[in-house]
Amino acid sequence: MNRLSKAFASLAVTCSAVLGISFGAAAQDKSVTFAYQDMMTPIRVLMESGKLESETGYKIKWVKFGGGGDVIRAMSSGDVDIGEAGSSPVAAAASQGLPIKLFWILDDIANAEQLVARNGSGIKTISDLKGKTVAVPFVSTAHYQLMYALTEAGLSSKDVKLLNMRPPEIAAAWERGDVDATFIWAPVLDVAKKSGTVIASAGDFAAKGKATFDGIVVTDNFAGANKKFMTTFVKLLAATDADYAANKASWTADSKPVAAVVKWTGANAADVPAGMAAYKFPTLDEQASADWLGGGAAKALRSTAEFLKDQGRVTELAPDYAAFVTDEYVKAAK
Repeated sequence: MNRLSKAFASLAVTCSAVLGISFGAAAQDKSVTFAYQDMMTPIRVLMESGKLESETGYKIKWVKFGGGGDVIRAMSSGDVDIGEAGSSPVAAAASQGLPIKLFWILDDIANAEQLVARNGSGIKTISDLKGKTVAVPFVSTAHYQLMYALTEAGLSSKDVKLLNMRPPEIAAAWERGDVDATFIWAPVLDVAKKSGTVIASAGDFAAKGKATFDGIVVTDNFAGANKKFMTTFVKLLAATDADYAANKASWTADSKPVAAVVKWTGANAADVPAGMAAYKFPTLDEQASADWLGGGAAKALRSTAEFLKDQGRVTELAPDYAAFVTDEYVKAAK
């Protein structure tokens, strides 16, 4: 989820050396810097529990970022070892050849991202966006699907006024009345829906072959030097997702799991149960399947990269997007 700058071109040339220094140090002192965002997912409960620290002996530095593009930049500069990013910024990073691997599907976005039009804006269909101001984090999964939606409706980016904003900026702009519509995820989505109407959902376009997801990526250097940590991390991720699936009904606004999500994301407790229900969380077996890390994720990254190239956000496509996806740790955790 999500902006990438033209600096990627030069970063791709130098990041291997930078990362090599940074992550060698991280492996030596058994610490890891994890970049997370505000998506409402079960991993927040794992973060709150301290289990990752206690079961690995590593010191975890959790750092919140406003978008996946920012996460990727931090990883390429050597400041972050592992991070959360949507399929669009991961595709952009892979297109630039950055030494990272997608190793876990944090969520299948499904209906967790939606296009919302402000009440009173006169927008009832996607075609009505013509001439309107629409906010979206550029190079995000939402941007990817928004552009597909516009194309399907016979519009282009020139037919609307697109504003490139991070989620917190969109929330502020929405409250000021500066934008007519936004394609965004919770918790900003919940803010927009209070005075807006949903025009389309990510799930609508996923059904047409334009699926999007959020994933967790790791630098090649860190992963190579910390394989045991990576496997334990994946086991805990799988267990946390499984616990949510089995006990979803108990995740009420006043429950401890929801309190953890609220603490780490800033979401409204009342919005969390429905917000999380909009996502799909692949099981360990599904992660390793051909639908995801066994092939599907690489295909999705290529499709997304082709969109980014059309948008002028990347200059070249990678020869093989499977080179930036690994099922090694999922298989080891089974």
